Amino acid sequence: MINEADTCRKYVLPKLTAWEQVPHLITEQYFIDAGRILTAGGRDRRRKKKFADYLLCYTRDYPLAVVEAKRKHKRSQDGLDQAKEYAELLGLKFAYSTNGTDIVEFDFTTGLMTSMSSFPSPSDLWARHKQVEGLSDDVADKLLTPFDLTGGKVPRLSMNCN
Repeated sequence: MINEADTCRKYVLPKLTAWEQVPHLITEQYFIDAGRILTAGGRDRRRKKKFADYLLCYTRDYPLAVVEAKRKHKRSQDGLDQAKEYAELLGLKFAYSTNGTDIVEFDFTTGLMTSMSSFPSPSDLWARHKQVEGLSDDVADKLLTPFDLTGGKVPRLSMNCN
């Protein structure tokens, strides 16, 4: 039986080829949370760590979406709740779940879940993000400009996508 890692390698990554073009990046197994520490009966234990299967970034410092992959024999929407949780933790507007064949998108800006056969391109997702956030081209360009210590630009909090 094909496992989740095989599904990712054989089916999901080929569907993400548009995201592998520079400056668009895919980060696999993106670390989100070390797991909450629980204390019970004088013993401490840590809950399971959280990793997004894929973090889709428009540029190195500007993530747009998370993707949760499930085994080929599962339904594409089986990982959507997990993808939504990770997107919320990271402050992202788009969450995807896939079994390698079918893809389900949850758009936090509309609250809609949509089935699709392929992932949106980086430029399409960026355009949707800009529209929802009301970003002019000038503001969007500034958001995508890397912080430069010598240029005196104001830093912003970012997640590194590599």
